[in-house]
Amino acid sequence: MMMVMMMMKRRKVAVAAGFCLSFLLGTLLNVLFILAFDPQQQQQQQQQHAGVTHSLAAGSPGDPAREAADRSRGDLTRQIRQRYEEVLRPRLSRARGQPGSAGVSLPNASWHPGARLDLSLSPLRLGCRDIHNVTDVHYLGSGYTKAVYKAVLNRSLAVALKSVDFGGHDIDNCVKLYRSLEDCYRLASYKIVKEMVLLQRLRHPNILQLYGYCYQDSNDISDTLTAITELGSPLEMIKLLQTSWEDRFRICYSLIRLLHYLAHSPLGSVTLLDFRPRQFVIVEGELKVTDLDDASIEETSCSSNRNCFMEFPARNFTLPCSAEGKCQSMNEKRNLYNAYRFFFTYLLPHSAPSSLRLLLDAIVNATGELQWGIDETAAHLERVLHLYKSGLYLQNTTHTPKSDYRKVPEATILGEDYRCWPSYHHKGCLLSVFDVGEAIEVCESHSQCKAFVLTNQTTWTGRQLVHFKMGSTSLASDHAKTTYVKVTD
Repeated sequence: MMMVMMMMKRRKVAVAAGFCLSFLLGTLLNVLFILAFDPQQQQQQQQQHAGVTHSLAAGSPGDPAREAADRSRGDLTRQIRQRYEEVLRPRLSRARGQPGSAGVSLPNASWHPGARLDLSLSPLRLGCRDIHNVTDVHYLGSGYTKAVYKAVLNRSLAVALKSVDFGGHDIDNCVKLYRSLEDCYRLASYKIVKEMVLLQRLRHPNILQLYGYCYQDSNDISDTLTAITELGSPLEMIKLLQTSWEDRFRICYSLIRLLHYLAHSPLGSVTLLDFRPRQFVIVEGELKVTDLDDASIEETSCSSNRNCFMEFPARNFTLPCSAEGKCQSMNEKRNLYNAYRFFFTYLLPHSAPSSLRLLLDAIVNATGELQWGIDETAAHLERVLHLYKSGLYLQNTTHTPKSDYRKVPEATILGEDYRCWPSYHHKGCLLSVFDVGEAIEVCESHSQCKAFVLTNQTTWTGRQLVHFKMGSTSLASDHAKTTYVKVTD
């Protein structure tokens, strides 16, 4: 029988395990998501847990320790039940015969803290059988509750695997307080279940896709859950600031499309309570939200405007309380202000085309003051996109070329590169333009530029990519390119 060895490093914990192929799935989940505690430490914890359980069981009905333990277990059971009902809420809140209302089963009388949550999700493409064929596993990161790994399934599909982080704060704090690993796991796992339900219900190009899930007995806990999702690249704000304005605008445009959908979703207005850049990933240039376990579909109840207070590090807002006793548009406005403080203020105005800066400044200022709702904000960003894609933003600019340019069809220039910022290629100057006129304007703004090469490649807006060159002595044939050479006296 073939033996599989996996080694994985996560923070300060180094784990090595070897198991038979027939137990590969259990091994994977143990190593990835249980992180295989040190055997001696694990044995000590089990002995301590067993000792506590034995002493509690031996206590008399009036024993204070026994009564405290009963209260502790009752408190944990209530928390599990509340989170279980929170998982059900997306279906219950809008279960009026709307399309796509398949959610999870309703609670039943036999529910107990260790009950496996029956997911009534529509058919998904991946499951436990696919995890058997996992390769190239790499740890990506973890938060308060979950650990995330990159893996390749069936030697072809790169995915993200999400499961409860047994070394995370959520499990650690719960076990210290309640001394029940299995019940603490159940409490934490319902966050993943909630996220899966929302990923299934909220279908949008800027929401990460749920590919499947797997329940598997692991580490003496029944029904440990692994979610299988689309894989994205972490959002690195410093790296984003070094990209072209066009790519940064795409991130903001993706975000506003997402927030517009969340404001008008089939579940009602959805707010992202844990709204930070780390909750998003980039998939083929598009921004996508990946964490929905802290999303809320409940608008805040109120009896007066004082109950509709939103506090942020730099600003506070008070929204009106409606006649129905709900804070008006609080979910929408919370999302919008977070978009402003984490994204718009950094990514929108910087190095934008000069003719668009007034519009972009208006968008940044209005979102920073919450003067607009999501619909108006989205409409203004759509206008910016239209002006940019159509080239209309160039109509208010006047540029008279200082030199003539000789057109050389089906030709390129080998080498003779110089660097510019921002560039789509780090070793040269590769920029996007609307037309040849804009390419000439760019070339004349660079002192090194003596020629440029139009390619047949385009960006997400349909703009043409152009190589700007510092000379033209190495002309070569290329049917897919056209070269323009500056004519000198």
